[in-house]
Amino acid sequence: MAETKVVGLMCGREYSFPPAFINAVNELGKPHGITAEMVKLGGTKMGEAARYRVIVDRISHEIEYYRGYLKHAVLEGTYVINNPFWWTADDKFFNYAVAAKLGVAIPKTVLLPQKSYPPTIDLTSDSLKNLEYPIDWEGLLDYVGRPAILKPYSGGGWKHVYKVHNVDELLAAYDRTAPYCMTLQEFIDFGQYVRCFTFGKMDIVPVHYDPRERRYIVNHTYLSSELGDRVVKDAQTINQALGYEMNTIEFAVQDGVPYAIDFLNPAPDFERDRITQHYFDMVLDKMSRLVIDRALSGDQTNPWPRWEQMVGMGAPAGVVGQTAPAEPSPVVLPSGAAVSGGAKAVKPRAPRARKSEV
Repeated sequence: MAETKVVGLMCGREYSFPPAFINAVNELGKPHGITAEMVKLGGTKMGEAARYRVIVDRISHEIEYYRGYLKHAVLEGTYVINNPFWWTADDKFFNYAVAAKLGVAIPKTVLLPQKSYPPTIDLTSDSLKNLEYPIDWEGLLDYVGRPAILKPYSGGGWKHVYKVHNVDELLAAYDRTAPYCMTLQEFIDFGQYVRCFTFGKMDIVPVHYDPRERRYIVNHTYLSSELGDRVVKDAQTINQALGYEMNTIEFAVQDGVPYAIDFLNPAPDFERDRITQHYFDMVLDKMSRLVIDRALSGDQTNPWPRWEQMVGMGAPAGVVGQTAPAEPSPVVLPSGAAVSGGAKAVKPRAPRARKSEV
């Protein structure tokens, strides 16, 4: 009898997605000997065998024990979505710099020193001797332009984000950001805003999104074919470089150019009441098929970032050596749909017109 392959889900304050996802994987995975369940942990012994073939991680960025467990699970052979090693190290400023080198349109961005530091860190003025004061705030605003956006270099949920028009407003906002490291970024006066669901790096679904009301809008003709093509291509490039297989990537479109605004969202919102029933059903289907594919054929090197190779610095490090993993063959699931998530730059199989659907 074939060994059962178990898919585990780790999540926090989510209510509609977890039970629906587990039920969907159990139903679709049954012919393949795949089951799904919530991960349960009560202390992790070093070297203990992995229970799960695949784990979908949507909470370890907030729970340090979970992150430690997931790194150990990778060591024992579990395929984790998303890579817990890279997620720990990644930040938005680095993301912007990598994407810019790869030809993605990125707003001008500056990384700023922290306003202050947590009281648990024993710092004196001697600890900060590498910092240059006073900071040329006018010069930084001259570089990114006015107005500008002040936002954390790591984080999400629209927290600690400020629009500033001059130095006085910038300093007033900056004084409220302690102890976070912040970025100052060019403001994109967008006419269109797109949030892309991504599954397995290459499967991109651009969605009309209203960031002011934080609302998903079902509008299948929102993007032109040409703009849709570029959004899809840029999103694929970003996911291949950074290794994310579950992500949302946001583009603000100004004068026909899609600027990648935010793409460090490895635990994207999947709740039904916020993403609409239409997109909830889509996410549920695509995520279920993604994890079944990974349970059957996932290569542990697949979720590792490839930016070193893509910017010409060398082969990606991966988890088992220095050679880039080969493109995995797609696994055909019960409905006839195929999921492939390899890192090779391939043209999406969907017809051209569909790329602009949202």
